[in-house]
Amino acid sequence: MSDLPPGAIARGVMRATDRATLATLMRGEQPEAGAPYASLVLAALDHDASPLLLISTLADHTRNLAADSRVSLLFDASVGLDEPLTGPRVSVQGRASRTDELRHRARFLARHPGAAMYAGFKDFAFYRVEASRAHLVAGFGRIHWIEAKDLLFDPSGTAALAESEPEIIEHMNADHADAVQLYATRLLGQSGEGWRMTGVDPEGADLRLAGRVARLPFVKPAHDAESARVELVRLVKQARQAE
Repeated sequence: MSDLPPGAIARGVMRATDRATLATLMRGEQPEAGAPYASLVLAALDHDASPLLLISTLADHTRNLAADSRVSLLFDASVGLDEPLTGPRVSVQGRASRTDELRHRARFLARHPGAAMYAGFKDFAFYRVEASRAHLVAGFGRIHWIEAKDLLFDPSGTAALAESEPEIIEHMNADHADAVQLYATRLLGQSGEGWRMTGVDPEGADLRLAGRVARLPFVKPAHDAESARVELVRLVKQARQAE
């Protein structure tokens, strides 16, 4: 990971986690108007690594956003470490706005299947965070401010992959469940049976088993279904050799 540029490291942290701490500013009618307000949210990422949220319009953080769209999201990958402060985390700054794109909805619900039960409620809405910059702490002494152009993945030329993503996921889970299991256990060191693929983006694939998630990175970025297939075949061959 140390050989990667800070933006790529930050995206790796963000893509590997399925939740974040959302900080908004308390709205004007509240006693603590202007004070920071932090809450836990489920998160997914778009193909360019822009955060996607599903939040209730009745929640304080959503009401805060209606008054001031500025947010900060903390993605924490230090969970489970004996010394958490040695682990990586990323604070993303930007503005959140409501999105009605069906692709954003599909990507979020694939990442969080349990959210489907309330995603259709009138008081819930999807939001996309337009990042302005991020602060990466990758361990002691490895601290970087990252501008949006270096944080986000350039999705130019990858529209075909985004369009094919649902079919790729369905195909892998229906016809190659054994390969998905090998990715999780032999390449990523995970335990348990029944791992499923929930997302494919240019930089890798997302896996899930119940409440656990895992990130399968690609060596070469994928831009369409065929290049994703090449990477997935290469990785399953690597997994079968890792006995």
